[in-house]
Amino acid sequence: MSLKTVIIDDEPLAIEVIRSYCDSLSDIEVVGQFSNPVEAMTFINSNTIDLVFLDIEMPLLSGMELVETLRYKPQIVFTTAYPQFALEGFELDAIDYLIKPVAYKRFLKAMNKVRKQLPGENASEVKITPEAEKPFIFIKSEYESLKVFADEIKYVESLRDYLKIHLSNGKYVLTLSNFKNLLEKLPEKTFMRVHNSYVVNISFINSIQRNRILIDNNRIPISDTYKKAFFEKIRI
Repeated sequence: MSLKTVIIDDEPLAIEVIRSYCDSLSDIEVVGQFSNPVEAMTFINSNTIDLVFLDIEMPLLSGMELVETLRYKPQIVFTTAYPQFALEGFELDAIDYLIKPVAYKRFLKAMNKVRKQLPGENASEVKITPEAEKPFIFIKSEYESLKVFADEIKYVESLRDYLKIHLSNGKYVLTLSNFKNLLEKLPEKTFMRVHNSYVVNISFINSIQRNRILIDNNRIPISDTYKKAFFEKIRI
């Protein structure tokens, strides 16, 4: 049995993330995705839907208000960047509450809760594998958003308004962003800023030569601003 699923969010990238997670599971069938909550409400009320991933803060109609307008209630998993809405969400009998940015491992835990509400044969849990635990980010590049695993990023170079993300396969991705936004999404344990123009993945460092880091054949400077914190982190 496939769970007929609808995704509702006013942020296209948020829809894309949840959609990619759903597509990774064979028993989820995404039958609709909407950025307009009113259109989503009409669709759900006209079809038999098993599961809804629903953003809370949206124009026209909030996720909470949308739930109250439904003729019947599918299983609801709220998604939002605001944890203060969690209690209100559970008062509406939501199955779970996901805080953005949503990690894949956390998504799988929510799906296990969904499955426990299903009868008999469908109640088995999703096994969370080491691959599922690998952190990743979506990088917006030109007209698409690319899924990149954190452990594939060797280092990141700032080029004015753009970031050049160097990958382990020798390729790179250009994105209109800044280090502050990027570092909020990457694992703090392995990524560190070493210069106004560079962030490195410590796992890829081959050697350190005075004020320079060697990653493959690339020499990356360590500035005085970040030197102390860097050497404390790697314990040299």
